[in-house]
Amino acid sequence: MHHPSRRRFSALLATGLFGPALPALAQGEAPLRIILPLSAGSGVDANIRAAQNTLARELRQPVVVENLPGAGGITGTAALVKAAPDGKTIAFVSNNHAVNPSVFKKLPYDSLADITPISVVGEGIFALVANPRNLTANNAQELAAALRARPDGYNYASSGNGTIIHLAAEMFIQAAHAKARHIPYKGTGPMLNDLIAGQVDFGVASLASVHGHLKSGQLRAVAVMGDSRAASLPDVATMKEQGFADVVVGGWFAAIGPRGLPPAQVQRLQTGIAGAFNSPEVREALLKQETQVHPGTPEQAARFLRAEQARY
Repeated sequence: MHHPSRRRFSALLATGLFGPALPALAQGEAPLRIILPLSAGSGVDANIRAAQNTLARELRQPVVVENLPGAGGITGTAALVKAAPDGKTIAFVSNNHAVNPSVFKKLPYDSLADITPISVVGEGIFALVANPRNLTANNAQELAAALRARPDGYNYASSGNGTIIHLAAEMFIQAAHAKARHIPYKGTGPMLNDLIAGQVDFGVASLASVHGHLKSGQLRAVAVMGDSRAASLPDVATMKEQGFADVVVGGWFAAIGPRGLPPAQVQRLQTGIAGAFNSPEVREALLKQETQVHPGTPEQAARFLRAEQARY
């Protein structure tokens, strides 16, 4: 597939070709490059793309989103830390950013020292989902029983070794006193493709990434992994309700920049992000994806990322 150059793409953005929010952009403004260390189709990807045009309007600057999945988020984050701290490149990271230092023996960067926290923006809901053709389980207890009955009979997908989706599924399997074979993928998109096709049997995914597949019946949600039920799945009980009190996992996402990002740029970006994600249109779009938004300050983000890394 031919991709237009960044210069041409920026010109198209500035003309307003991609939506009514963009004609107010400053002419000739260099685009903001947003790196997503996650695959297209992931929950965070859906969230950022829902806010992309509004963020461009808030910043008066074209916004280009670039997916750089792989190695549990390490590939994209490594690209972010190498970027110049000029306010032209940021990333949106998720739980994996805080998990990776505890999973990998060596990272090509320091997860705290080599970044500049900008804002923890929100969090989405995870669900335990199964392919209904491979597993007849309607809830987590039935899935646990099926896994125990055939210890070598089922496998589960993840978006990569050591990702929060991998760890969340393992938390369930351990709590169920069961076994299943882990099949890691390079991102949520490829993982869901094979899960829908029946190449793998079950896995954990964000509701934002599987909404359509649940409605179509291609996948079945057997449990919600948050503290409370999802508004769009009122009949699907939480893990806690189904007897798995310790299996509670949510998916947060945060904006970060490279180390040394000047305070003025940090403030500009945080203000733009808060304005975009607090806007009625973006809030409504993300609410449909079961994502709660509460953009915080850079100071709050720094404390949160330190605490999450320590927790894992």
